Amino acid sequence: MRLQRWPILTDADRQAIARVLDRGVLSGAGAPEVKALESEFAAAVGTRFCLATNSGTSALHIALAAAGVGPGDEVIVPALSFIATAQAVLHQGAIPVFADVEPDTYNIDVADAARRVTSRTRAIVPVHLHGLPADMDAIDALARSRGLTVVEDAAQAHGAIYKGCAAGALGAMAAFSLNSTKNLPAGEGGLFVTDSEELYGRAARTRFDGLEPPSKWDATHPLDDEADSHATLRGWMYLPGEMTAALARAQLLRLAETTARSQRNAARLSDRLAALPGVEPPLTSADRTHVFHKYRVRLDPERAGLALSPAALRDRALEALRAEGVEAVLWQTAPLPAHPLFGSRERYPNAEAALASTLVIGSQSYPLFAQPLDVVDAWADGFEKVWSRLRS
Repeated sequence: MRLQRWPILTDADRQAIARVLDRGVLSGAGAPEVKALESEFAAAVGTRFCLATNSGTSALHIALAAAGVGPGDEVIVPALSFIATAQAVLHQGAIPVFADVEPDTYNIDVADAARRVTSRTRAIVPVHLHGLPADMDAIDALARSRGLTVVEDAAQAHGAIYKGCAAGALGAMAAFSLNSTKNLPAGEGGLFVTDSEELYGRAARTRFDGLEPPSKWDATHPLDDEADSHATLRGWMYLPGEMTAALARAQLLRLAETTARSQRNAARLSDRLAALPGVEPPLTSADRTHVFHKYRVRLDPERAGLALSPAALRDRALEALRAEGVEAVLWQTAPLPAHPLFGSRERYPNAEAALASTLVIGSQSYPLFAQPLDVVDAWADGFEKVWSRLRS
């Protein structure tokens, strides 16, 4: 058995980087690899427009800026996510308002979000956590009734589908990540998508220091714009480099293969773990697909017949799984509002319970979605051994 480390890099990836070096063009808003990536990813998601950025955080930030979010405005985000979801709100001088998550999907609880809407709320950011789309019908209904802009945080959901529509094409705008840990890895980078020409234009200027991106690109003068433009809004320099874009294009060609392997592995592991009393594999739903960027397992001591707290059972299982050679980790140990940056004392019971009672099978270096089946089976064997010993 040999674990597969992520990301998987091939000769096609190396050739993509060599192509950039041979061309000698390393950056630029109109550079060929960036423009090609934007066109190809928009087609893959099914949106009209795409902008490549230097991170998933910056892709989310330019979306919020394009939505008109500003100082003092409120943006609803889930209490369970990576910190970047809330940081992007702060970048605009706005206030992240945290809503609890659903106890079974770990995605934003729309009913709780609705209770937190005020006259200052401008947007809502559903996170498709771990690659499972949020309840977008309910989110869109809330947004329409309260005049909110929906910005999807799809950083972990490349290739996921909700009722026949790709994640990223479900809200007004969406942001994806190209971080090395993601199902579509390119080192570090991001992708913004939208169907709105107006939002695309504002996001493009925000990405480029408030300037209009060059309308033409000349291969003989790759670093020269045809004409200087004047800043019309506050912006940042969020362009990616050409090598990032080239690598992302090569990886995009294999995204369907990665997604299929991820879903195959998750189905195999879930079949084994679902038979263990007190072990709850990730929830899947008939109306959407899960791409299992992370495979989060809930452990229920009561159903397992154990007189332990959820956190105590989680910690014992984590130590025992690692001793058996199973890649098992914790991902996030506190809800976002509990970070010292926010220092909130408010309780988010579903998010807290999720973190206290769950662990992730597979690490970021060796994720489940990268593994051959013999590794998946070995991890299932190890889990069964651990669970039998814990319950004996």
